[in-house]
Amino acid sequence: MRAILEDLPAWFGQPEATEAYVTAADTLPNYFAVTSTGEQVGALLVEQHFPETAEIHLMAVKAAWHRRGVGNALLTKLESDLLAHGTRMLTVKTLGQAHPDDGYRRTRLFYEAHGFLRLEEFTDLWPGTPCLFMAKHLP
Repeated sequence: MRAILEDLPAWFGQPEATEAYVTAADTLPNYFAVTSTGEQVGALLVEQHFPETAEIHLMAVKAAWHRRGVGNALLTKLESDLLAHGTRMLTVKTLGQAHPDDGYRRTRLFYEAHGFLRLEEFTDLWPGTPCLFMAKHLP
C-alpha cells in the first residue's frame, strides 16, 4: 500500500495522510491489483456506512499503470461485490474542481466515466481544500 501512495506524490504527498491510509488498509475492506510478479500496483479501500450505501475511502494506481485498466478492474470488482451484498449506492469524495489540479481533474473524469454524478462541492469539509461529493446508483 505504502509503495503505491508514495508513487503518487501529487495525490498523496502529505505524510500524515499517507500514514492514515496505510493504517486504514488494516481495518477497512480492501482490494489490491497485483502483477504476476507480486507487485501491488493499485489499491481500493471501501467503507460500508449502511447496508445499502458504501464509500470509496481510497483508490490509487501507480502512475506507470494509469490508463491500463487497473482502476477499471478495481472498481468493477468492488461494484460486483457490493451488488452481491445488496448495496445500492456508491459514493466518493475527491478534490473539487474549484482547485485547479490536472491530476484530480483526471480523477473526476474517471469517476464520471464510470457513472458517478457530481452532487455537491463542499468548501468547509476539508479546511482550505474543496471537496467534491460524487455518487453512483448501483443497478
